[in-house]
Amino acid sequence: MTKRILNVVTNVGHYDDPSHATGLWLSELTHAWHVFDEAGFEQTLVSPAGGASPLEPRSLKFPTYDKTAKAWRADPAKMELLATTKSPEEIDSADFDAIYFTGGHAVMYDFPGSEGLQRITREIYERGGIVSSVCHGYCGLLDTRLSDGTYLIDGKHMTGFAWQEEVLARVDKLVPYNAEERAKERGALYEKATLPFVSYTLTDGNLVTGQNPGSAKATARKVVEALAGNTSQTHP
Repeated sequence: MTKRILNVVTNVGHYDDPSHATGLWLSELTHAWHVFDEAGFEQTLVSPAGGASPLEPRSLKFPTYDKTAKAWRADPAKMELLATTKSPEEIDSADFDAIYFTGGHAVMYDFPGSEGLQRITREIYERGGIVSSVCHGYCGLLDTRLSDGTYLIDGKHMTGFAWQEEVLARVDKLVPYNAEERAKERGALYEKATLPFVSYTLTDGNLVTGQNPGSAKATARKVVEALAGNTSQTHP
């Protein structure tokens, strides 16, 4: 059976300070999309509000602006997908085997408070589907609670963009909160690579997380592996 992946992207285009642009970190989508595509998965894009997802300017520069990101921007059909993302209200979680939260600092603003995304995530997770995130994508998991009221990430080994990486990226003064600290407050067993910006992924049951932009490909591969071992997930 064909597996179906729901890729989550942001609608936000700037920090609290409007003069500082941000948005989707494009390679975190394109690297994963390529892996999922090669695995034969069907893919859908959703965002907290639906509609357009702006691109993070820093993601369109060397070294993260690679051939997959360039190919996406050069493809009008792919760019149209980013201009017309679905809203959570249009999504039936039963249609998807996995959800994958992309990053970019923008997601710190609109991912956590989206009750629609929380609903989809909870339903996929409790059904035994795969919940995954890369880099700042884990902000989309910070406030998600399970049916019993506990945080989804409570007691889970997970990773995401580290505070040390925020400082090195010189945006620690711009970001609205410390995501790593907030994850720990929710009970997450947060881990990170010894060195900043190197690929690092963790799988804990049906939760798969990657630390930074360099982890997108590896995270997607772990999702594919998890789904391969998850034969209970089928669709009519």
